Amino acid sequence: MSTADPAVRERQFRFRLILLVPILAFLAMSAWAVSSPIGSSPDDDFHLASTWCGLGERAGLCDPVAGHPDERSVPYAVAETLCNRTSSLQDARCSLTEVSKPHPVMVATDRWNHTGQYPPVYYAVSSVFASGDVLASVMVMRVFNVLLFVAVGVLLYLLLPAVRRATLLWMWSITVVPLGMFLIASNNPSSWAVIAGGSVWISLVGFFETAGPRMWGLGALSVFAALLGAGSRADSAMYVGVAAVAVAVYEARRSRVYALKCLLPVALVVLAVLFYFGSGQSGSSGGLTGSHETETMGTVQLLWNNLIELPGLWLGALGTWKLGWLDTAMPGAVPSFAIAAFGAGLFAGAASFSVRKLLAMLVSGAALVVVPSYVLYAGRATVGDEVQPRYILPLLIMFAGFALLQESPRALRFTRFQVVAVAAALAVANTVALHVNLRRYITWEPIVDPNLNHDVNQWWLGAVSPMMVWVVGAIAFAGAVGLALWSTVTRDDAEAARTVDQTPVPITR
Repeated sequence: MSTADPAVRERQFRFRLILLVPILAFLAMSAWAVSSPIGSSPDDDFHLASTWCGLGERAGLCDPVAGHPDERSVPYAVAETLCNRTSSLQDARCSLTEVSKPHPVMVATDRWNHTGQYPPVYYAVSSVFASGDVLASVMVMRVFNVLLFVAVGVLLYLLLPAVRRATLLWMWSITVVPLGMFLIASNNPSSWAVIAGGSVWISLVGFFETAGPRMWGLGALSVFAALLGAGSRADSAMYVGVAAVAVAVYEARRSRVYALKCLLPVALVVLAVLFYFGSGQSGSSGGLTGSHETETMGTVQLLWNNLIELPGLWLGALGTWKLGWLDTAMPGAVPSFAIAAFGAGLFAGAASFSVRKLLAMLVSGAALVVVPSYVLYAGRATVGDEVQPRYILPLLIMFAGFALLQESPRALRFTRFQVVAVAAALAVANTVALHVNLRRYITWEPIVDPNLNHDVNQWWLGAVSPMMVWVVGAIAFAGAVGLALWSTVTRDDAEAARTVDQTPVPITR
């Protein structure tokens, strides 16, 4: 077939376009990374102090406190600049005002990971970037997490069988807005948990379906992604186990090759168990504080109430819950468009079906129900108390990914209209969410003004204006999603019939 063949030219053109996606994705997420000040992600006082002490005691970064073995002295801005949390009526001005007040260079805190509540890996790696310049360090850590997400995604795209690449691109596109964008580009350990949630399972699928260097590369990537998840949160370690079991069920075959390859998911389950029980979070499920109403509820009532309210927790990742310290509400445009895109992706995936795919979806879907239900039941709490969408977002991403797997002989097909509609919906949702997140911290009161350079009470990036961040972030995201999904478009049936054989390519296992 000559290079003049229209089908070949089209594939070459799409490949050139897909090369732009990582660059645009990095710019889009970096805009989120700088869109909020120090202390804007949940429990940042704890996580930042734990990060500064992630490599042990270091002079000027993490000093011991005489007579108080559970306390450490960290830079003032790490532990005390959180006055804007929980109130959308307070901008970030108070944070930097506090920093400028006369105070000791270091301040003692007992809110850090001294009890091993969280796995140590995330804090140790992030601590490499800790310095006396807290603002610069915080931003570098966030951008590093963004770079990590993009790098893992690029490696997966290059190593996965061609038939699995559309799943990878659609899975991330329909699940990251808005909560995933905020978390991946934050200082919260959930950043790595989210990355792992979408990477462990699909790298394992690729491991089972390839041979040679690709197989070993995907196997190594699955171990790396598992370490990201298990090394960041105990619940994420449990999700690594869920991913391993679901993939083993999906790829089940009566063959010696399958049995040998199952050694890897078994090893990941063992790794997950070790990290889970080595973390203090593993025993915290009963430490939730239920509301007054749950005191009068019977067991059946509590379980029933949480069961029928649970979908609201899943959709919280798509904009129905607030960002930050649950203080930044998303307007209706965000959840409306994000949920529509998510539903469209799931329905498109349903066109390609198999029993194995259904079983894998049941495993990951059961985890979406059982995990939060058990935690809420053990803590005598209801949906809305303590358990947040960010805790289960990795499972939601995993479930969407399994739903988008292509099965022979029915190929997973996306038309131009589907791609344009979904990409446009996601672009609108991200654009609005990023605007609201920026406005929340630069203005002390709600202001309806599309120009973010108006009424700026506080801004932390100097010459780089809020509008510049918003415009670059919005355009980059629209471009990344548009190009990524466009690469999955199937040509019209009439055109396909004139150019290539439409027989679906079988998936080799």
